[in-house]
Amino acid sequence: MLPFLDIQNLSCGYSSGFRVHDINLSLTEGSFAGIIGPNGSGKTTLFRGISGTLPLKEGRILLEGNDLAELSWKEKAQRLAIVSQFSESAELTVEEYVLMGRLPYRKQFQFFDKKEDVDIAHHYMHLTNTYRLRNKSMTELSGGERQMANIACALSQHPRLLLLDEPTSHLDITHQIRFMNLIQRLNEEMKLSVMMIVHDLSLAAEYCDFLLMMKNGTIFHKGEPEEVITYKHIESVYDTVVIVKTNPISGKPVVFPVSEQRLRNGKK
Repeated sequence: MLPFLDIQNLSCGYSSGFRVHDINLSLTEGSFAGIIGPNGSGKTTLFRGISGTLPLKEGRILLEGNDLAELSWKEKAQRLAIVSQFSESAELTVEEYVLMGRLPYRKQFQFFDKKEDVDIAHHYMHLTNTYRLRNKSMTELSGGERQMANIACALSQHPRLLLLDEPTSHLDITHQIRFMNLIQRLNEEMKLSVMMIVHDLSLAAEYCDFLLMMKNGTIFHKGEPEEVITYKHIESVYDTVVIVKTNPISGKPVVFPVSEQRLRNGKK
């Protein structure tokens, strides 16, 4: 049986010289994968290579057996959707913005949204609790509301794979948890495959079922959260002293920082 997502010997990078390399990864359908690592480790570069915004120097990416490099933009947009860490603030109403997710399904010379497109957009607006905001401008929304509108737009594409680039980095803890709970429900109920860059290691461990830890442009470790989130791995990759314990309810790893003062005083 073919993997849902198969990344083979991927290498990509910039003219400045930095690149990610030797990336090999296979995921099954319905995976909730997190990409973690310190700043400069290659998370965003890898993400751009997967999404197609950065050309590959080597390797290929297969999604359900289809080479993404050989697909048209419409075919690719019908298979994967991207939500970035920077919330959209265009001069559009929320409804107009979410309907943009239906563009990959428009026929040639189709200038108006079909009833089916509107129904699909409204369905995901209800799901993300943004239907109540449908007549508001995107510029009027809070950061959390804009991210929910971004998700509604992405889901309107009916993607098979959802790529999320640090979607919670500018949100408070309330909106972080609401956002992650929504993604987890979509992953469970719709079998939507998810790949997400996450900075918060405890958040990544709690919600993701597979983690890819990056260091210096390549994979340092990959596997289930319990295998990846260890104090030895974190200290090796982040050069930071931490304590890793287990969440008593979920059984997932939780990362605790240790201040320099506590270390000086010998108290952990």
